[in-house]
Amino acid sequence: MEKNFDNWNIIKKETHAKQLLPLFSEREVWWCQLGVNIGSEEDGKGVNYLRPVLILRKFNKNIFYGLPITSKNKEDIFHASINSGEIQGSVILSQMRLIDAKRLSHLFSKITNKELNEIKKKLKDLIS
Repeated sequence: MEKNFDNWNIIKKETHAKQLLPLFSEREVWWCQLGVNIGSEEDGKGVNYLRPVLILRKFNKNIFYGLPITSKNKEDIFHASINSGEIQGSVILSQMRLIDAKRLSHLFSKITNKELNEIKKKLKDLIS
């Protein structure tokens, strides 16, 4: 599949120029402009290159560790199920990344503390 890096570059420049940052918290799921990435790195979709992302760990008002979410239910070492309200699918543990808040588009939902703790345990098991 051909990736449109040129179109993403235009949107990325606009995203980088954002001045107003959204307020976000851990456990929230946001639509996030992940863009077009290299090889097997998870891409965003649609005209704005969006993908739902779970905010795993907030470091400050600008950056956080995020986990992309897929609508496919996968239960293996690299994925953890997520089924909170509107969110049905899996977080992709192997695709955790540092993300700037400028990439956040709009809030989608929030998961429970219990679900976040289960995800953190699976992530710890993956890394260990």
